Amino acid sequence: MAHLLKKEKDFSYIEVGEGTPIIVLHGLMGGLSNFDSVTTYFSANGYKVLIPELPIYTMSLVKTNVKSFAVYLKDFIEFKGFKEVILLGNSLGGHIGLYHTKMFPDKVKGLVITGSSGLYESAMGSGYTKRSDYDVIKKKAQDVFYDPAIATKEIVDEVYETVNDRNKLVKTLAIAKSAIRHNMAKDLPNMKTPTCIIWGKNDTVTPPEVAEEFHSLLPDSDLFWIDKCGHAAMMEHPDEFNKILNGWLESREY
Repeated sequence: MAHLLKKEKDFSYIEVGEGTPIIVLHGLMGGLSNFDSVTTYFSANGYKVLIPELPIYTMSLVKTNVKSFAVYLKDFIEFKGFKEVILLGNSLGGHIGLYHTKMFPDKVKGLVITGSSGLYESAMGSGYTKRSDYDVIKKKAQDVFYDPAIATKEIVDEVYETVNDRNKLVKTLAIAKSAIRHNMAKDLPNMKTPTCIIWGKNDTVTPPEVAEEFHSLLPDSDLFWIDKCGHAAMMEHPDEFNKILNGWLESREY
């Protein structure tokens, strides 16, 4: 990881750059390094980029849910003393961003979601019955991307370690159930926050129709597609992702 992790109070996070804060929310199996390109680009272009380590595996089981993570994010924003933030979330991180915005809209200036859960959760937390089989887990990790080569050995090893750690697996399944329970279809039409939706055309985890549904339900959203791209657009096509997001931020005068 090119950027140093700060540890203050109950928070561990990366913070780079100066300007409007962009808070990046990682996914269930996603490390902070998945956002290296976003961090480097936007911290050099007038934004303060922050990536908190979400307490996915450290909360008590009863608090291992989307709502608790959204409250944790509120506590982080208050701890940093920010008046306004832009939230950027991938996968579960998008869901946490959406849920936080539903509960605490006042400080969220803009929301960016990519491959977000919140409407369609069939793939999260499923298929770990053969978790001890490394090749099965490798295939599962590769399926997240359009180009399987993006799933490096380091990424596969991390997923393998997570699903074979009993405590982490229990929490992973709890989060998957929580994501289904916290479906946002009824909430989205009431959420006025400007939202940028960036989606891989070849996402098999949250398929393209999920992006279409987010776009149709959110009152003030813009939808952008990235071709030959799976579930983690900011990793698979970092330059295109950054260009789209920068253009959207400029169009909204953020």
